[in-house]
Amino acid sequence: MTHLTATHDTVQINGGSAVLDSAHIGDIRGAFGTIKHGDHGARTSWKQRWQTLLAILGPGLIVMVGDNDAGAFGTYTQAGQNYGTSLLWTLLLLVPVLYVNQEMVLRLGAVTGVGHARLIFERFGKFWGAFSVVDLFLLNALTIVTEFIGISLGLDYLGVSRIWGVGISAVIIIAAASTGDFRRFERFSMFLVFASLLLIPIALMVHPAPGQIAHDFFVPQMPKNSKLSDVMLLIIGIVGTTVAPWQLFFQQSYVIDKRITPRFIRYQRLDLWLGIVLVVVGAVAMMAFTAETFAGQAEFGNFTDAAGVASGLGKYFGRVPGVFFAIALIDASIIGALAVSLSTAYAIGDVFAVRHSLHRKPGDAKAFYAVYIGLIIVAAALVLTPGTPLGLLTNLVQTLAGVLLPSATVFLLLLCNDKAVLGPWVNSKRLNWFTAAIIAVLVMLSVILTAAVLFPGISDGHILAVLAGGTAIGAVLAIGVKLYEKSERIQVVQVEVNQASQVERDNWRMPVMETLAPARLSLSSRMWMLVLRGYLVVAAGLLIVKLVVLAVAH
Repeated sequence: MTHLTATHDTVQINGGSAVLDSAHIGDIRGAFGTIKHGDHGARTSWKQRWQTLLAILGPGLIVMVGDNDAGAFGTYTQAGQNYGTSLLWTLLLLVPVLYVNQEMVLRLGAVTGVGHARLIFERFGKFWGAFSVVDLFLLNALTIVTEFIGISLGLDYLGVSRIWGVGISAVIIIAAASTGDFRRFERFSMFLVFASLLLIPIALMVHPAPGQIAHDFFVPQMPKNSKLSDVMLLIIGIVGTTVAPWQLFFQQSYVIDKRITPRFIRYQRLDLWLGIVLVVVGAVAMMAFTAETFAGQAEFGNFTDAAGVASGLGKYFGRVPGVFFAIALIDASIIGALAVSLSTAYAIGDVFAVRHSLHRKPGDAKAFYAVYIGLIIVAAALVLTPGTPLGLLTNLVQTLAGVLLPSATVFLLLLCNDKAVLGPWVNSKRLNWFTAAIIAVLVMLSVILTAAVLFPGISDGHILAVLAGGTAIGAVLAIGVKLYEKSERIQVVQVEVNQASQVERDNWRMPVMETLAPARLSLSSRMWMLVLRGYLVVAAGLLIVKLVVLAVAH
């Protein structure tokens, strides 16, 4: 029997494992089922496995569908309106990236019981811990503004008063997370998840060619007669809207708040795959029906915003698909605002070790709900305030996401190789190589996006030079570091998966933070962190200069 002893907000579990909020220990009360805290029985029948999966479902579906938010609607429909279905293949390439990143954070959450920001703070020091929280807070706050911009665009098409609609949406978003009932929140979120399937009937009404969709999804190609730099920026936008830093912080904390432990990681992985399927189906549907709507029309190649897509659907295929699209946009923006706000509130709660759980009522977790509610109120107010530079804010979100894109994945990789943190659940060598390749690509894309926003006249030659130069430099550095480590016989942290039994793995939890040995970083890890710090200093400096110029001009 597991025994709990609570001191303030820290809970120590028999055996040395720890979480930061006592509400994170107890029964799993999911939207579709319950698993008792002391239930350690084997799931031998299909019925038992199905019931367990139903109870676990939630974190993967919510984080993935939440990523198909207002920004994603704009990016995917822009790809369809400007380039047809020729960029569908980018979604297929992103599937393994999505799975690898989110599988690592769900593993971290289930095994450690500690949020992403707190792990960075404790294992890599105050500089990186503060950086991770501050950049998340700023980027998320601006992202929530874009969610309310999406809500206002949908309301405009439906003919609903923006003031009333945005206000009511803010109230709904606040109320959904403020009941003190985790199951109630998850059921509301799952309703939003299933409502996102409205995109499928829109595709059926517009009926794009299935053969062309299949071809462009599986066969990589670049749009014909298009400027490479413009296409590359849109591809980067697709990557940025599909792989966002808030996803890592949200899913890890949500897995903890749902009380999922290592023995249910297999079911959590299935939940994640279902979420990935939904997000890809939604993205494919948006690109496909937008491409079909504007093919051969004057609007083709002249994307404005998501409201223009709704108007186009109404103009060429009738009012119903336009209305469905507007409702789907509002639905996506609400679930995006929910998830992004919670990722920030969870991170603040983790770092300051205050109560931070949806199992608690607002009066019992004041700081947690103050951050969550404050972000929603400020974002809604900004969207409704006349003269607010919404275009500048949207541009800032895109640029900040580009600057910060690689950093979260770097720390994720380092944490998943920290044996003191994950024990037998550390990454395999093969997964490390794949993730390192992802980081290298993200760094190059981040450099291109940042340069393009800061210097709009960037040429195709500069884009190709960054890609070629970045690949060559990355390869040389990787080979050089490995040769140096080998010649000097440096003892690096062992990252092979521990051959522990499945029972031992299922019951292994990270010990209390204070008892962990200091993090040991190999030369390659230190190199990654040094390069990352230098890049962030330069990119942030250039970004500040650009924003000052834009603000003065505005």
